[in-house]
Amino acid sequence: MSLVPAFKSVICGLVALMGFYIIFLSSLTIPILQNQVIYLNRVTLTWFQDTNVPEHWGFLRNQVTPFKLPTPDGEVLHAWHILLLELYRKHEQDLLEESSGLVPDITDRLGFKLLRDDPSSLLVLYFHGAAGTLGSGWRPPSYRAMSAGAPNRIHTVAIDYRGFGASTGIPSEEGLQKDAISLAEWAMNEAGIPPSRIVLFAQSLGTAVSISLADYMAAKSDPILFSGIVLVAPFADVELLTATYRVAGTIPILDPIARFPRLLAWLNTFIISKWPSKDTLAEFVRRCEGMPGDSLKYHISIIHAEDDYDIPWTHSEQVFWHAVNASLSEGIGFEKLEREKEALKLVRGAGGWAVNWRAARGVIREEIMKYGLHDRIMSYPVVSSAIMRAFGDQV
Repeated sequence: MSLVPAFKSVICGLVALMGFYIIFLSSLTIPILQNQVIYLNRVTLTWFQDTNVPEHWGFLRNQVTPFKLPTPDGEVLHAWHILLLELYRKHEQDLLEESSGLVPDITDRLGFKLLRDDPSSLLVLYFHGAAGTLGSGWRPPSYRAMSAGAPNRIHTVAIDYRGFGASTGIPSEEGLQKDAISLAEWAMNEAGIPPSRIVLFAQSLGTAVSISLADYMAAKSDPILFSGIVLVAPFADVELLTATYRVAGTIPILDPIARFPRLLAWLNTFIISKWPSKDTLAEFVRRCEGMPGDSLKYHISIIHAEDDYDIPWTHSEQVFWHAVNASLSEGIGFEKLEREKEALKLVRGAGGWAVNWRAARGVIREEIMKYGLHDRIMSYPVVSSAIMRAFGDQV
């Protein structure tokens, strides 16, 4: 008889838990709450640290210049220009004499002039993932990885999207696309760097942003093509991400619902920010493949770690397949591509493997590392190598 009350308590607990879960799912249909779950922009992860003082993260005085980047729709983005180490060493004394902190006009700064006035300078435009700010987590170490392959030539400029950190506004799919366009146009017009000397680097959420940017620029009447795109821990689209994403790598949000495809499909109709990365990247590849001339039009690197518990590496498999499929007029099925990949794989043992797919107008590369988690991998040599590869013969 004593088991009956215990059994009832368990049942009540399960019912309460189910009730809370249903309330949680219902709350995700509310746009403002859904936005926060997707972007996590209010989770800064840099509490009690000032992103206008980059020395907090080990940078040398004035190695990083914080500045403001306006957008055409009236928002103001917080940005960092990270000066490469060797160039800093050569001009250290002059840089030390400048004031530090947020600058009213970056064009007056020596670091900017070194970028703009050197015809051999190269630039990485950096698009970070959800949550945090320019100084969060593994982002500062990853900035150093951007220029590791050419520490005297590769500059990096990163932004906090609207609603993130010290940037104004509220994040949205359309808004982040505008932010990316604003950064690219600033780089080409204000800094005077041609797209052939620009590489787009992105991680997690940023991969969707950078893919959208690349396709937007390629779709212009006079197409703009960057030197390359490096995508770390991309996701296929938000709908697939909802079925696989785990908070802190452990708590599955919609895994119980994913077991019921029709119910999951119905819930996905409430998603506002779609970010269809696999389809957008495929469209970008098709655009490039249809362009005249025999020269290479694109270089895409897709990097993921097998131990990424936030976004499973199977997302990269989907992104890679859609890109390769779009590069072939006759297309290719997923299973067939997997078989062909086996013959092309560069096996690195505990370092994972890589596949290089050479299309008619470009290169699509997939690199799967055994280790690296979701964020840490950004600071690894595989990223520095991918940046160098994206710049091609320029480094």
